[in-house]
Amino acid sequence: MNERRSKLSILWDILHTIQKKDGKAKPTHILYGANLSHDRLKGYLEKLMQDGFIEKVTEGRNTYYLLTKKGNEFLMEFRKIQKLSDAFGIEI
Repeated sequence: MNERRSKLSILWDILHTIQKKDGKAKPTHILYGANLSHDRLKGYLEKLMQDGFIEKVTEGRNTYYLLTKKGNEFLMEFRKIQKLSDAFGIEI
């Protein structure tokens, strides 16, 4: 069955991809890591910046997204929720 990912799952994928790159990732790395189209990624990145989970920085000609303290805290709490849902066999 072809199941769609939840928005929460997509946010996890984006933030986790940035975290795996030492908290600083280029948009292309996030695009592939989160398996999203460019247009959908742009929307999610804007939302994550508005909500304070990530910051956008430019270094020379390169753009990066940095994971904030709030973004790291979200990932820690989401891992707890994943463990709980796995223990009870509930998909999130």
